[in-house]
Amino acid sequence: MDRILVRGVNWIGDAVMTIPALRALRRYHRDSELSLLVKDWVAPVFYENPYIDRILRYMDSHRGIIGKLRLAKELRRENFMIAYLLQNAFDAAFITYLAGIPERAGYNRDLRGFFLTRPVPYNREDRKMHHVDYYLELLKRLGIDAPYTRPWIRITLPRRLDARSSLSSLRRPVLGLNPGATYGSAKRWIPKRFTMVIREFMDETGGSVVIFGSTNESPISEKIISGFEDYRILNLTGRTSLDSLIPLIGECDLLLSNDSGPMHIGYAVGTPVVALFGSTDPALTGPLGYRDIVLKKDIHCSPCFKKSCESMLCMDEITVDDVMDAIRRLIPRRKAVFFDRDGTLNRDPGYLRDYSEFELYPGVERLRYLKEAGYMLIGVTNQSGISRGIVDEGFVKEINNIYIEKYGFDDFYYCPHHPDEMCECRKPEPGMLYRARAIYNIDLRNSFVVGDRESDLILARMVGARAILLRRGKLTEHDDADYVVNNLDDVVRLILYGS
Repeated sequence: MDRILVRGVNWIGDAVMTIPALRALRRYHRDSELSLLVKDWVAPVFYENPYIDRILRYMDSHRGIIGKLRLAKELRRENFMIAYLLQNAFDAAFITYLAGIPERAGYNRDLRGFFLTRPVPYNREDRKMHHVDYYLELLKRLGIDAPYTRPWIRITLPRRLDARSSLSSLRRPVLGLNPGATYGSAKRWIPKRFTMVIREFMDETGGSVVIFGSTNESPISEKIISGFEDYRILNLTGRTSLDSLIPLIGECDLLLSNDSGPMHIGYAVGTPVVALFGSTDPALTGPLGYRDIVLKKDIHCSPCFKKSCESMLCMDEITVDDVMDAIRRLIPRRKAVFFDRDGTLNRDPGYLRDYSEFELYPGVERLRYLKEAGYMLIGVTNQSGISRGIVDEGFVKEINNIYIEKYGFDDFYYCPHHPDEMCECRKPEPGMLYRARAIYNIDLRNSFVVGDRESDLILARMVGARAILLRRGKLTEHDDADYVVNNLDDVVRLILYGS
């Protein structure tokens, strides 16, 4: 088995934006072992990443000439065949050269071309694309198929439940607040305006606020909440590691953030983001979620990319009303019932490939009663037969549209990927539900997931919805099921009347 080394980047936001490139490398090197070398402080971004096999840490002990020689010696013992350098620095090429890695690929910049065996031409225009595309472009120029995919940070169910427990005392909806930015003060919105947003948000929604930040940003958070005596504000500034921060942001209903690492975590875990941009450019580092809102004013001097600024005009022009208007657009208000398809709404023949195999279960037509009671009806189905070449994608869409056109469903999502893709949308991963939440402002914690398989029940647990197990096959009981029913009529009765 070939061993592949990827030199990762050094900042949290940049690390998130390399995830699609890692996915492309995993697809290209399916049978190889992929190791990621990163600084210790960004490693938690990749703890649950399915595209890499190992994380190697670039430690403080690797600083200086002696440290670099020590790291190169450690890497040499690993017998890597190829090194992909996502990091731009001279250091990345020099160390892999010293390590004797036969093939070293990266952008030819920062005077490191001599140490690369596959230098990729670089010009300043390359840095004018979004950073996700910048890392994918490197792979494309190396002849690797690297299509755009959304950055996704996987969070296991136990970690989600731990984070949910930490926020259990807070009233919903929960607004996550990230008022800091490590890069510099020019990226930070005015603290007193965060204070005003907190007050308006809690007054309007009856919800709560949780504040995130590093220990160094504690003075900012303290200034924001000074004078508040409200149990609905949870200040976690300086009290979270990156590892614990990720699922906590994932458990927020929305996130208000400056352009910073937590902003990138927000969209990468599926949380709707309101992002505040001043000195930096959202075209380069803006959020890439299902439905995020960027607030940036058209100021003549922005983006300047300065760390600090005397006037701060770009941030000053963003008003509290601007932010509250954006928050109101993202607040989850509607409720929905999500249905698995094959085995729940219609008979499951294994792979549904033609109309001769399509057989509706009784009760589908009565699901309209749920709509009359205010619930949206949304289908969510895994369709790996598409990627396996067994099922025609057009046929999948035709079947899904039957539910929309004839039975009142509001939308129907499907995951076309092979399980080996380890995508965010294949149940029990919650990507399809997060997409629906973003588009329709669905309150997942006031919604239901109905299905006949374990993946449907775990999906409900992942997002905090209530799980209804429909007895159709072998699965008749499950610990993750909140309710167990026998047919679709039972589903309607349960949701409408509680029995």
